[in-house]
Amino acid sequence: MKRKLFSLALGAVFTLAAMPAAAECYADYKAKRDNPLRLHYGVIELPDAACGSHEAAASEIAERIGGDGWTLLDVVSIFGAADLDDDKRKESAGDYYLRY
Repeated sequence: MKRKLFSLALGAVFTLAAMPAAAECYADYKAKRDNPLRLHYGVIELPDAACGSHEAAASEIAERIGGDGWTLLDVVSIFGAADLDDDKRKESAGDYYLRY
């Protein structure tokens, strides 16, 4: 009995170790508001489900920024955590860096 439990526990450990870790995913985007026209560039963290395509990312971003009256114009790029610390990206996004 102990041997069987040990085998099951060991199997579970190897299974979890073999699973890929969830990678952090981000996107940069352009948005607008009308009357008066206002534009912004932003950087946003995305859930794993929205990282696979520009369409999925666009849907997620549009929903989140839409609550504040912004309309998504373009998903510029989707990138990982290694590219998040880009000072140019952070400076360009200003108040919209990881705001949503």
